[in-house]
Amino acid sequence: MTLVKSMPVKTLAAFIGEHDTRIWRILHHYVDKGREQADHSKVKHVGVDETSSKRGHNYVSLFVDLEKAQILFATDGKDHSTVKRFQEDLIAHKGDPKQISEFCSDMSPAFIKGVTDYFPEAHLTFDKFHIMKIINEAVDEVRRQEQKERPELAKTRYIWLKNKDNLTSLQIETLEELQVKKLNLKTSRAYHIRLNFQDFFQQPVEMAESFLNKWYFWATHSRLEPIKQAAYTIKRHWDGVLRWFHSKVSNGMLEGFNSLVQSAKARARGYRTNRNLIAMIYLIGGKLNFGLPT
Repeated sequence: MTLVKSMPVKTLAAFIGEHDTRIWRILHHYVDKGREQADHSKVKHVGVDETSSKRGHNYVSLFVDLEKAQILFATDGKDHSTVKRFQEDLIAHKGDPKQISEFCSDMSPAFIKGVTDYFPEAHLTFDKFHIMKIINEAVDEVRRQEQKERPELAKTRYIWLKNKDNLTSLQIETLEELQVKKLNLKTSRAYHIRLNFQDFFQQPVEMAESFLNKWYFWATHSRLEPIKQAAYTIKRHWDGVLRWFHSKVSNGMLEGFNSLVQSAKARARGYRTNRNLIAMIYLIGGKLNFGLPT
């Protein structure tokens, strides 16, 4: 049980001279036993995100206790029914859906519908990293469109998507040269709109909505279609974007779990079934008491 956290089951099986299917049976036995004893009665803040299980459109949804940094539940798919299955699992482990006061997710309509239907008492906060991803994708789309006429923008993608503190000296020099010599670059305008939005999360709570309103006006009058579409997306999810100033929850730790899961999957070169992947997810982040005989 300790070794399979660090190496593929198939590698461990060869190391100890046993068939890998038997190792998986042992793994599933203890994971199932640990989950039976799990107590979720104190869970109040939950984050949800999906991770890919196989190439193509195959996903597993992860539900995490944001206060304890613990994976509570993992299930196939990423539609609204995954939230219903989480609700049922929460109840089965002494949890109370009415006790969940904060939910954090991306802007997936499926997750929004699931939380609204099955956790009506919970406030929904949209993950700020996902919001920034939408803005970044808009900036990059402006750059890709403009690059067709402005070849000097080739190979500058990350210059516009990173903060200046994270750029190399050569990248800073390139950025400054493009901004000084090409003041009318659409990409440069989109970049400044992105930088301004980052300041949104630094505002005091009483100034947050006023700041967002001003940014929204600027973005929608920018004459940059990808930026305008990003702004419209934020407008449609206005309350959940502003909710961060009260909840202060994000899915940053979910991204960390996602990275660990994908690393384990890469080491194993994939898993035969989602059941095996989910067992590994619980092993990595479930904080389960396996009751091992040693």
